[in-house]
Amino acid sequence: QVQLVESGGGLVQPGGSLRLSCAASGSIFFIDAMGWYRQAPGKQRELVASISSSGSTTYVDSVKDRFTISKGNAKNTVYLQMNSLKPEDTAVYYCNADLRATMQPRNYYWGQGTQVTVSS
Repeated sequence: QVQLVESGGGLVQPGGSLRLSCAASGSIFFIDAMGWYRQAPGKQRELVASISSSGSTTYVDSVKDRFTISKGNAKNTVYLQMNSLKPEDTAVYYCNADLRATMQPRNYYWGQGTQVTVSS
């Protein structure tokens, strides 16, 4: 069974920084990509950033030059460094992994979500 566990959310003032962490564990054969999504109240879930197995990254326009996604030194971990945070970044952030578990077809897995609140 595959699990994604996130950490690092919280309350921060506008202009501040937070770093989110996500660790995938279980019977993982191969991770094709990992990413971060967010969902604000009353809005659809959107992709914030993703990183492929080769290291290529994508970002939604609203976070470019402020957020950075990276792989951790520990296996199957990914980080989202969020700088210059704005109130509109307030949302529940979800870690996502596009992976193949052992003896299982390729599938998407989700973490439980971590709240990020940007407010003065």
